[in-house]
Amino acid sequence: MIKKPIYFDHAATTPLCAEALEKMAPYFTEMAGNANSQHIFGRQAMAAVDNARDTIAGIINCKPNELYFTSGGTESDNWALRGAAHALKYKGKHLIISPIEHAAMIATAKALEKEGFEIEFMKVDEEGFVDLDHLKSIVRKDTVFVGCMLANNEVGTVEPVKEIAKIAHEAGALCFTDAVQAAGVLDIDVKDLGVDMMSMSSHKIYGPKGVGALYIKNGVSIESIITGGHQERMRRGGTTNVPGVVGFAEAFRIAAEEREKNAKYVSSLRDRFIDRVIKEVPYVKLNGPADGAKRLPANADFSFKFIEGESILFSLDLAGIAVSSGSACSSGSLEPSHVLLALGVPEGLAHGSIRFSFGKHNTMEEVDYAVEVIKQAVDRLRNMSPLFKAESEVKNV
Repeated sequence: MIKKPIYFDHAATTPLCAEALEKMAPYFTEMAGNANSQHIFGRQAMAAVDNARDTIAGIINCKPNELYFTSGGTESDNWALRGAAHALKYKGKHLIISPIEHAAMIATAKALEKEGFEIEFMKVDEEGFVDLDHLKSIVRKDTVFVGCMLANNEVGTVEPVKEIAKIAHEAGALCFTDAVQAAGVLDIDVKDLGVDMMSMSSHKIYGPKGVGALYIKNGVSIESIITGGHQERMRRGGTTNVPGVVGFAEAFRIAAEEREKNAKYVSSLRDRFIDRVIKEVPYVKLNGPADGAKRLPANADFSFKFIEGESILFSLDLAGIAVSSGSACSSGSLEPSHVLLALGVPEGLAHGSIRFSFGKHNTMEEVDYAVEVIKQAVDRLRNMSPLFKAESEVKNV
């Protein structure tokens, strides 16, 4: 019997690794200077920021001056889409994104639509993969932005971003990818991907919360959305989060070094979990790619027929197992996941979705325990469901 709580919600956030915390500590105390101050404390802080920028730039294969620190993935997504749209509106107002983007992109797109921009969504198939032929058919001369996340935060689909970038560039449009879930897990070499902009977030890779980055290829001009300061080479105002930046770089360094080892390990947990749930729990649907090689190593998203996802979530929580109902950023909503609806999952089934995301500290014992708890919880909840009772009666006739 497992006594300590089990954390299967690493796609929402990860615990801060000890190495990052150790690196951060001095910049809260004896070296707590403002990185833009013109004295020794400021120079110490700026040196730390510069070193961090060099480290992250090396991992994603960009120049240090192409990397801009932000407060996280949401800000980076906002800046990429809104900044590009405003800077390029003289050329055109046609923007293309996938329908399964993070809420930061969807909400920003809706806001831009109210400003007179035209938003068009590329189609995705039932596993979440972008339809490249459809993208080719909708891209136009006045298209200025094409955005698609590298890996989906809910169902784990790894998108063909290299091909998307080629299509965008052939039309003269910028290509952006949200790599928040992919960083530290997949190879995110920006030169290889061919993207013009890419967002990242520290707290998804065992780094601190409240810090992220946006890669902007040299020569790409986008408007600033946070003004009033000279930080980040005059493009993003606000006092630099020095401890956060330092922790981000250290966590990313470790994640990059351990990437292949960790991916192999967490995918073994995921595969066992998926295999057991499909075999031992009736009326379930695995959302996202059936081929594990085409989804994030740590991701398993299931819909449980006849019951609400929140009911399962609360049952698991009472048993000491932490998971998400839908994506973490929208789990407070009673609306079904926009991602699952875009994949063609019926609304009723989408309401019964749960995302499990594993981490490097999880164990196979925890996976097996969770499956047993799920079986009991689902059985109990379905026995209270009139929909399930009606289905059972029909089958027994």
